[in-house]
Amino acid sequence: MSVLAWILVASIAGGALSVFAAALFALTARGGWVPHLISYAIGALLGAAFLEVLPHAIEAQDDAGTATAIVLAGILGFFVLEKLVLWRHCHDHHCEGHEAHAAVEDHGRSGLLILVGDTFHNFVDGVLIAAAFMQDVRLGIVTALAIIAHEIPQEVGDFLILLHSGYSRMKALAFNLLSSLATLVGGLLAYFALSAVQGVVPVFLALAAASMIYVAVADLIPGLHKRTELHATLQQVLLIAAGVASIALARFLVEHHG
Repeated sequence: MSVLAWILVASIAGGALSVFAAALFALTARGGWVPHLISYAIGALLGAAFLEVLPHAIEAQDDAGTATAIVLAGILGFFVLEKLVLWRHCHDHHCEGHEAHAAVEDHGRSGLLILVGDTFHNFVDGVLIAAAFMQDVRLGIVTALAIIAHEIPQEVGDFLILLHSGYSRMKALAFNLLSSLATLVGGLLAYFALSAVQGVVPVFLALAAASMIYVAVADLIPGLHKRTELHATLQQVLLIAAGVASIALARFLVEHHG
């Protein structure tokens, strides 16, 4: 397949398919399964960031200092964006968005915030997928797998918040699907923009690593600390390791298939 075809397939898989999987999971699975998905997603994100994306970013920059400085700037930037409610992640229905909804008894506000934040986040995911595929198809596949692994538990949380904000199941699904199209838009815009300015691709790779590290460490890991029992901790460690191992396995399979 061409690079553009890979970007289209990965963007659709990272967007619409993640929403359908999350909706099915949220409506049929037990809520207790969500933390397990999140633990796995942490491993997948960290595995992709440190085993694939960051090494490629350093190689593309041809300067480890510059690449790691961009990663640092990216982490700080995502922190600021999250503070401004432009970067909004919510991984279970007890998040602050739901608490704010309960406090003000506003059935639409928290859901609207989630949709705005999720649309922006999906657009950025599309840009990162495009940058990765334009550098190397193997890197693009691993990056897309990590994004999908993270998207499903996030979309489960978003879906539950929309339901708690007063949306019907069909409306929650429709709005989430509409938001997911931003991944495709981001991927297509990035493909044509980055084709004209190839020198920007290494910067986006470093930012992709920064986003994966930030989401895993700042957004997902703190939620795991709410369960301190030894049994829960062992489960979390094993699932995180499984997430890392799945990325390593994907690298191996793609490498040898190619």
